[in-house]
Amino acid sequence: MVDKHISSQFDAELSRISTQVLEMGGVVESQLQQVLYALSHLSAETCTQVLEIEDKVNRLEVQIDHDISSTMSRRQPTARDLRLLVGTSRLIINLERAGDEICTIAKMLKSTLDNGMPRSLPTTELRVAGSLAADLLHQSLDSYARMDVKSALAVIKGDEAIDVEHEGLTRKLLTYMMEDPRTISSGLNLLFLARAIERVGDHASNIAEAVIYIAKGADVRHTTEAEREAAIK
Repeated sequence: MVDKHISSQFDAELSRISTQVLEMGGVVESQLQQVLYALSHLSAETCTQVLEIEDKVNRLEVQIDHDISSTMSRRQPTARDLRLLVGTSRLIINLERAGDEICTIAKMLKSTLDNGMPRSLPTTELRVAGSLAADLLHQSLDSYARMDVKSALAVIKGDEAIDVEHEGLTRKLLTYMMEDPRTISSGLNLLFLARAIERVGDHASNIAEAVIYIAKGADVRHTTEAEREAAIK
């Protein structure tokens, strides 16, 4: 993923950081797949398993952050390598936050199931949005592994599809709650859950922006589609 340096030890440090990032990404992806399984099968037990993984994600973030800081202080990296380290730091922050959102989904879903979720409430849209978020997260991590800016750009565009699903589900849940007050408690939980799924998509998009920054040196946060297209040329 990175060019060779005169110091083989420096190369080894950068390679280790990249490997740890992908390991962390794999753990967060696993969490997301498990919570989607819990949503499809209405499994409170699987929600508990998702929450048990959170400590591993946090430990990996702390370790990677330490390694990045250590490398920056000892190696005095050039502009290219500094960009790699800074961009990777941005990336793991968003990975950890995606993991937090997944834990929020697990907590909300477990609470809803424990209290008896009305079967009339819509969950199909939640599963669709969750699958979209899982695809985007996987694609963003793959774009990092390959430093593929076109794939990263596609992730940013794809986040809009999750936003559309979220808006549609919000309207539907509000309608259910107005028509049947007995669904209000569970409906509110599902609204928060839907928001958390949408946020996972946002973090995947942020990871993709970090990839573009690492690969091209362009900061595409808060830019238009045209500006992002120009940045990767």
